[in-house]
Amino acid sequence: MGTRQKIVTYLVVVPFAILLGFPFLFALVTMFKTNLDLSNVEHSPYLYNDLAGNFHWDFWNYATFEHVRFLFEETNYPTWLVNTLLVGAAVVAITLVLAMPAGYALARLAGGWGQGAGVGIFLVYLIPPTLLFLPLSRLVTQLDLKDSLWALILVYPSFTVPFATWLLMGFFKTIPQELEEAALMDGASRLKALYLIILPVSLPGILTVVIFAFSLCVNEFIYAFTFISSSEQRTVSAGIPNDLIRGDVYFWQSLMAATLIPAIPIALLYNAFLDRFIKGFTGGAFR
Repeated sequence: MGTRQKIVTYLVVVPFAILLGFPFLFALVTMFKTNLDLSNVEHSPYLYNDLAGNFHWDFWNYATFEHVRFLFEETNYPTWLVNTLLVGAAVVAITLVLAMPAGYALARLAGGWGQGAGVGIFLVYLIPPTLLFLPLSRLVTQLDLKDSLWALILVYPSFTVPFATWLLMGFFKTIPQELEEAALMDGASRLKALYLIILPVSLPGILTVVIFAFSLCVNEFIYAFTFISSSEQRTVSAGIPNDLIRGDVYFWQSLMAATLIPAIPIALLYNAFLDRFIKGFTGGAFR
């Protein structure tokens, strides 16, 4: 990459990085502000201020951990994190179990039937959750799963499985069939060839599905808000606005901390597997 190309790249990337990183910086500063510092409109929202209005860079003397302590000790936030992790892990497992064989079968289906069926399955993912809410609500009620994490584990695959199937189908198409044929000629069964040959090559696509499904579980709000009523059973996305916004009282510092904490590991996960994540999304784009 030449010097001119590097300069152009930085001119494009740096403003986007600053724009996208600004909400995280604002949340990080706000979560440690005192109530007096936050409520005074003359104080800078991006720095720490004393009672006289003078701003300081000294974090340890002008910031407070009181609101983070309140979040973990006086709310059900730790329980929400555990609930989110449990639901996310269960939904990811269900999504992989259903989407991997479906995507593989559609990728190997002869003619245009596989592609047509794959597009049809993907269209199911595009249906707005508000339209699926009524039939799913009826199903959850009949199964007596109201106010239970099992309701979310049952409902979330309705939008993770279609997209994961379509994504894996495109990725499986990029894998040469000669690899499977060689394994079959050596005496392996179709399932054994899938397990020993296809799955190791498909790790970028599988990893993409894992990250995608787990992120949806963390961010989903409509179903988590309507199907779960008790605070102890809520996930992060529904628990934060319900318990940290009480009428016209907003616990701003705790709100910022509650939203930033789960975002950090997800961001690190995306960054750690960025290359495989991009490869998984683009694997079947040109087939």
